Amino acid sequence: MAGDILTSDPITISQIEAIARQKLSDNVYNYYSCGADDQTTLERNQADFDRWGFSISIVSKIRPLIILVLPRVLRDVSQVDTSTELFGYRFPFPVGVAPSAMQRLASPEGELDVARAAASMGINLTLSSNSTTSLEDVMSARHQIGKETAAPFWFQIYLASDLDLSVPLIKRAEEAGYEALVLTVDTPVLGNRINERQTPLILPEGLHLANIQKNGAKGSRKPSFNREIMDARTAKQANDLMQAAGSTANSASLTWSSTIKFLRQTTDMKIILKGIMAPEDAQLAVECGTDAIIVSNHGGRQLDGVPSTIQALPGIVDVAKGKIPIILDGGIRRGSDVFKALALGADFVLVGRPALWGLAFNGREGVEAVMNILERELSRTMALAGTAKVGDICSAFLRYTEGGRLSKI
Repeated sequence: MAGDILTSDPITISQIEAIARQKLSDNVYNYYSCGADDQTTLERNQADFDRWGFSISIVSKIRPLIILVLPRVLRDVSQVDTSTELFGYRFPFPVGVAPSAMQRLASPEGELDVARAAASMGINLTLSSNSTTSLEDVMSARHQIGKETAAPFWFQIYLASDLDLSVPLIKRAEEAGYEALVLTVDTPVLGNRINERQTPLILPEGLHLANIQKNGAKGSRKPSFNREIMDARTAKQANDLMQAAGSTANSASLTWSSTIKFLRQTTDMKIILKGIMAPEDAQLAVECGTDAIIVSNHGGRQLDGVPSTIQALPGIVDVAKGKIPIILDGGIRRGSDVFKALALGADFVLVGRPALWGLAFNGREGVEAVMNILERELSRTMALAGTAKVGDICSAFLRYTEGGRLSKI
């Protein structure tokens, strides 16, 4: 059976993940795939595209409701246009690649192959600061495909406790041509990632975090301070590790009043906040003048037991729609998931793990296969739902069931 999977021509993302699971070592697959604690948020991210948990009243329990696409017929869908515009660029479809660390663990070319796939297809890529390829080399790969025609790339960053230590990396990204800085805001400390604690992932010989370590630097093959702090068993041990990490650890003191101001003073790149889950924070992001927000729970890898991203989306749309772009990251596995996210008010979505499965499956061609699957599924969903262009997609095409009856969103 395993041989059949490995030699098959996959036509769904779940099939590509099955192949990636066969190819990757257990510790690498678990690092990419697992979430925090009991992984309830990780599971909810995908499951809630089919069902939501709605709070029916203040005193009632949250109970699942099935969310469905309600198709309309006798509408001209002979020419379906999946393209959309974001920050002045016309993307062929509203899906980009989310930042994920250490992609050369999935294939030898890693981030380079993802960049080549994104550039060739005209889609957006956000590069993780914890990449195993330098940000300059990734941008060079984009330029080799077509500097003028490739979509904009963005750069993700964690700010250090000493903000000045992050300035050189921000400047490098700006000088290399990245058009937006994606600040991850949900990681003052790492979540309780059980699999990483039981089997710490250490980069093999020849790989390093190319943006923040020198190749062959002493200590480059050890777990980071942030991961050592995650595994601390006592308050004293955690405190000692934090003292040793000093100004290089992820900052736990970022604030609305100072952080956006610091970034605006440091760079002319667009500022995007990744990790927004509360409507109140979406409102603050608007007030602080950020350029966009990414609704994300870090793929279920930070605080377990929080809402899924699709569940959090409507409340954020209520306060931010039309003011700044709203991007959703988490749980997208089908084109119909993209449709539902757009119908609920997202302007764009990102996929992380699916791109990694494609990379492990077949390098650049595997990443392209994943994105082509999502585009074809989205186009087909749009045609069958009766929407000829992305701008037509709205909540009128969704229903949820409660007590066997269909109700409007």
